[in-house]
Amino acid sequence: MEQHNHSSLAEFVLLGFSSVGHTRGWLFILLLLAYLFTICGNLLIFLVTCLDAALHTPMYHFVSVLSFLELWYTATTIPKMLTNLLSEKKTISFAGCLLQTYFFHSLGASECYLLTAMAYDQYLAICRPLRYPAIMTSTLCAKTAACCWTCGFLCPISEVILVSQLPFCGYNEIQHIFCDFPPLLSLACKDTSTNVLVDFGINAFIILITFLFIMVSYGRIIGAVLKIQTVAGRKKAFSTCASHLTVVLIFFGSIIFMYVRLKKSYSLSLDRTLAVVYSVLTPLVNPIIYSLRNKEFIKAVKRTIFWNRGKASSTHS
Repeated sequence: MEQHNHSSLAEFVLLGFSSVGHTRGWLFILLLLAYLFTICGNLLIFLVTCLDAALHTPMYHFVSVLSFLELWYTATTIPKMLTNLLSEKKTISFAGCLLQTYFFHSLGASECYLLTAMAYDQYLAICRPLRYPAIMTSTLCAKTAACCWTCGFLCPISEVILVSQLPFCGYNEIQHIFCDFPPLLSLACKDTSTNVLVDFGINAFIILITFLFIMVSYGRIIGAVLKIQTVAGRKKAFSTCASHLTVVLIFFGSIIFMYVRLKKSYSLSLDRTLAVVYSVLTPLVNPIIYSLRNKEFIKAVKRTIFWNRGKASSTHS
């Protein structure tokens, strides 16, 4: 019997948008607008945070790192999704599919770690205000961010290696909007229980542990907020916490249901919907929640714009 493996399967066909029909054009416009807003919003946050000295604080350091991460996180999937909505040829090479899967998961894992660091930073700022400046130094912030990126990029390596060694027997149609572990495993022509168990173990460790740390941090933050004497102070603190928790719950809720499971898939339509949530919706709302609703950041944007205008006018004069 002839052996089939990935060498005889040069490319995959992404059919996640095959059922959208006449709404393809509208979906392309909506996705393009969401992507442009995500790029502009996160790029604005990153640049303003770097340029404005008043924002050189631990909180905005982590927000700027998150914005920089979101630029690359969305770049791994959305451009290809936009291309597939317009093109009749919806193929991606075997190597390209593995690379997309690796970078999407490594950046996603980095985001889990980074959101955990941000929650801990907020916990220290609210619950340990006197010790906060001594603990959360610029050096610790830089090391924490570097650790988040490093751990994130190390996590999916074993999963990608295992998938790359699977035999694929000619059927190359991926029923998903981008390359990912669950749809790839469903195409393999051998038992993938080992892959499923490894994926479950790694994903459960990364996602559940970080989510637990975040919820514990916010639980203690809410406990501290309840002790604030003034109504205005409690309202402001609760508003900020509620916004941040909303983003965390949307992101972690969708990836927990998608990746912390022992089944390859529950439902193709549900998997696609969840994929849109954590690959498009969360990066879209992050800039709004973490910075664009913040009065301090808006003032920093205005200062940066006026400073650049003043510098330009003085140069011309």
